[in-house]
Amino acid sequence: MKKYLFISLVLILSMFLSACNQAKTTGNNFDQSDGKESINIMTSLYPLQYFSERIGGDLVKVESLLPPGSDAHTFEPTSKDMISIAESDLFIYNGLGMESYAEKITKSLENEDTIMVEATKGVDVIASSHDHSEEGDHEEGEAAHEEEHHEESDADHEEEHHHGDYDPHVWLDPNRAIGLAENIRDALIDLQPEHKDAFNQNFNDLKKDLQSIDAEFKSLAQESDHPEILVSHAAYGYWEHAYGIEQLAVAGLSPTDEPSQKELKEIIETAQEHSIHYVIFEQNVTSRVAEIIQKEINAKPLHIHNLSVVTESDIKNGENYMTLMKKNLKTLDQAMNDE
Repeated sequence: MKKYLFISLVLILSMFLSACNQAKTTGNNFDQSDGKESINIMTSLYPLQYFSERIGGDLVKVESLLPPGSDAHTFEPTSKDMISIAESDLFIYNGLGMESYAEKITKSLENEDTIMVEATKGVDVIASSHDHSEEGDHEEGEAAHEEEHHEESDADHEEEHHHGDYDPHVWLDPNRAIGLAENIRDALIDLQPEHKDAFNQNFNDLKKDLQSIDAEFKSLAQESDHPEILVSHAAYGYWEHAYGIEQLAVAGLSPTDEPSQKELKEIIETAQEHSIHYVIFEQNVTSRVAEIIQKEINAKPLHIHNLSVVTESDIKNGENYMTLMKKNLKTLDQAMNDE
C-alpha cells in the first residue's frame, strides 16, 4: 500500500516541478529586507536543521521536514512535503537508511535544481548491533560509510523502515557530528562561494561547541561508577562506542522493533545484575515494554532527548542541540552515578 501511495505522491510532485523551477528563476530566494540572496534549505532531522542554521547564519532559510514530536523512524512525506523539497535549494538528510523516502525523492528530483546532501557521507559509522528483527549478531566497529551501503530494494520499504547494517544515530556523537556539519558547510560553499569565509567561521564556532560537549561526555564516562544505561530504544550506540557508556536497549534501532519474550527476560535479568535503578524514556517515544520493565525491576523513570526531532515544548522553551545535549549529560550523570 505504501508503495502505491508513494507512486501517487511522485506523480503529484512531477506536476509541480515546472512551477517550482519557475519560482526559482524569478528571484524567489532574494530577501528584499537586507539585499542578500538566501539559500532555502529543507532538512529531515533536527540536528541537521540546527547545524545548517549555525553555519549559514542570515544567509540561509531553514525548514524542517519532520513535525515537532514525530517519530523520525516511521515518518512518511506528504505530497506537500515533496513539493517543498522540490522548491528548496538544498535538501539535507541523514542517510544510513534513516529516511527511506530520501533515495526515492533523489531519483524523482535528479533532473531538477534541488541539491540532495547526505550528511553522513564520508563519516565513520558503526555497525548496528541492537536490531531485534535481525537474526544473529553484528560485530560493532568503525566502518567507512560508502555509497553502496544504502542500496536497498523497493520491497524493503513497502511495509517497514530498515536501517541496514549501520547505526544511523550519528548526530548523537558530538565528535562525529562535526563530520555532518562539514558536509553541510561544503554544500553551502558550493552554492555561494563568495561567502566561504563566513561559512567557515560559523562552522569553526560550531565545531568548538561540539568539541566542548565531546569533552564533557569523556569526563562523565571516566568518572562514572557504573556506565550502564537502560534506554527505551537502541539510539545510543555511538555513546557506547566513543565513551564506553553501555546501553541496554529495550527496542532495536527503531522503537517499533520490540524484543521477543526471551529477549525481554534477558533484558530484565541483565538490568538486575547491573543493579540498574532507572529506565530512561525519550521525548518522542512511548514504550509500553519499557514501562513493563520499569515496574518489573522497580526502577525510577528518567528522560533523555534523542534529538531526532524537537517537541513543541522544546520550541517554546528555546531549546537547541547544545542545551538538549547538556540536559542529556545531567540525565546520564544521575543514571550512571546514583546508587
